[in-house]
Amino acid sequence: MSDDRDEKPTGGGNGRRPRPAGGMRFGRGVFAWVLFIALAIMLYLYVQNKGQFYTEVGINVFWDKVDSGDLNKATIQNNEVLGEFKTPFTPVDGKPQFKHFRVTFPLGTTSEGEFQRRVMYDASGQKRLTELNADNSDNLLMSLLIPFIPWLLVFAVIWFIFIRQLRNNGGAGGMLGNFGRSKHKITSKEHTNVTFDDVAGVEEAKDEVREIVEFLKNPKKFQRLGGRIPRGVLLVGEPGTGKTMLAKAIAGEADAPFFSISGSDFVEMFVGVGASRVRDLFKQAKDNSPCIIFLDEIDAVGRRRGSGFSSGGHDEREQTLNAILVEMDGFDSNDQVIVCAATNRVDVLDPALTRPGRFDRQVYVPLPDVKGRLEILKVHSRKVKLGPVVDMSRLARATPGFSGADLAAIINEAALAATLKDKDFIEQDDLEEARDKVRWGRAKKSRVIDEKDKLATAYHEAGHAVVQCLNPDADPIHKVTILPRGNYGGATMSLPEKDRSNYGKKWCFATLRTLFAGRIAEEMFCGDVNTGALGDIRMASNLARQMTREWGMNDRVGFVYYGEDEQKQNFMGTAPDYSQETAKLIDEEVKKLIDSLYEETRGVIEQNRERVDAMAKALLKYETLDANEVDMIMNGQQLTRPTVSDMIAPPPSTPRPPVTPPNPESNPGLGLGGGPVPHPG
Repeated sequence: MSDDRDEKPTGGGNGRRPRPAGGMRFGRGVFAWVLFIALAIMLYLYVQNKGQFYTEVGINVFWDKVDSGDLNKATIQNNEVLGEFKTPFTPVDGKPQFKHFRVTFPLGTTSEGEFQRRVMYDASGQKRLTELNADNSDNLLMSLLIPFIPWLLVFAVIWFIFIRQLRNNGGAGGMLGNFGRSKHKITSKEHTNVTFDDVAGVEEAKDEVREIVEFLKNPKKFQRLGGRIPRGVLLVGEPGTGKTMLAKAIAGEADAPFFSISGSDFVEMFVGVGASRVRDLFKQAKDNSPCIIFLDEIDAVGRRRGSGFSSGGHDEREQTLNAILVEMDGFDSNDQVIVCAATNRVDVLDPALTRPGRFDRQVYVPLPDVKGRLEILKVHSRKVKLGPVVDMSRLARATPGFSGADLAAIINEAALAATLKDKDFIEQDDLEEARDKVRWGRAKKSRVIDEKDKLATAYHEAGHAVVQCLNPDADPIHKVTILPRGNYGGATMSLPEKDRSNYGKKWCFATLRTLFAGRIAEEMFCGDVNTGALGDIRMASNLARQMTREWGMNDRVGFVYYGEDEQKQNFMGTAPDYSQETAKLIDEEVKKLIDSLYEETRGVIEQNRERVDAMAKALLKYETLDANEVDMIMNGQQLTRPTVSDMIAPPPSTPRPPVTPPNPESNPGLGLGGGPVPHPG
């Protein structure tokens, strides 16, 4: 890689060269400096001439001061006299005192010589004023310039605000020309502190993007056998899995300019702006090649063309997408510019954008497994203080399906909770509470719950817990609680033994039985049902429908996919690819599956009424049970730990022995009233 690119402009998104460090930019031109100097000179002359604030007085007041000898000095300017009194003058109209005055003297009524003699000498010929300046010359410069000062100031404001802005933003195109400029940011290796060591849990994806850095550092190594550097890498994954973090790591590792921009930055209110910004972005990237362009959330402009509702003959997003397609692989494509993009909606992208030659690689960034979650937790826990007995592996096992962003939120919430409790470090219970808070919301311990609703919630969760414990194919229980959290009145939390990417039929049946158990126990022990089972009904219906329509787990429906094809979806929707008879068959089989497992679960709860009742009573007493306590109840044991009310209640007082009334005669120290007699000392 050549070092000539260091001499090329790598400044901001407007394509101008960066300002030299430590020096001024003399780009305003000669006219600007002449205008500035002229304004400074005029302001100085104006202050010199108008620096004193003179108060207008009448001619009679002036002569009274002259005759009384109170005139200190005076200057004649045409038909005006500017001067200073010896003592402050107090006007009769309530104005403040002043010493400097101005009087308009009608020189036409008397000669200038007579005026000077009357001012300089009194009637007896004695000299009473030592200084009298006569300035009759018309100050032509000030007379001409002072009236133009307001106009010059207005013109200067217009020039500095508008003309200079027009010149800087758009040149010949004016301010509107700035809309066609790319709004990207340039990041170099020195401006970011994120490296591949800060990215954990996605080792395969990290290895693939690490190759991009190697391509930029040693391009000739890969061209030796005739290979071509990939033009584009598309990072695909669910939200929070670390796609943008990988891009930041590329910027921190690559020794090349890194242009980053969001897909929404291309779209503007003016037609054609998006395509213009794309061309400007790639032009600057080619001028700074080899380099990397990162397009975050590319689905904002890269959606499939020709689908959806269109309002007319020109679609701004499609024009922007066409410009991206041409720049990535057109007549003027450049192998020295690598485009890296990120999206969580790869299904809606245009096929012309995702084909090889544009995005040669699609790097899938998955949700981390248990090992990856442990590594992510270790990375995020570097900056916090952990207790000596904190078990990160237990937390990693207890967070299946969590993304990297969720795990970072757990560490942060645990640190905040420990700080509010005035702890010196984060403990395991802080991490557990933070996990529940991130997944289900904050526990609402202060909510006043009706006793009838609390009883129904207890039996609901007890039914879930008992049936889940009795199902060997279900996930192990981690915790059962009736404390409301988020939108849930209670929760039975599981702790999967492994990350599950495939769902077996036995596991699906066990999950359905567990979902049914809450409503059945509620109805059996409370004699009524409520809306608390809404989430269970929705989950059970979706799972049964997926088993029947999509996963081929029904004998009558068979090994046929009847799910929705997202590639055929458009804005207006499409009709299903199966007949009404097939739809009726699917509905019948889903209902049959749910009804059969529902009755089977009812029989299980009937056979374990004592366990469900004991579990519900323990939940009413303790509100939260962990896995060990659930096992004890399932084995018929009693819980002996104190409740919260027991810990905050005062200790019982020991009974006092009966008091025998004292005999006053036998004890001289007691009075007749039985009270002690005070003794001195």
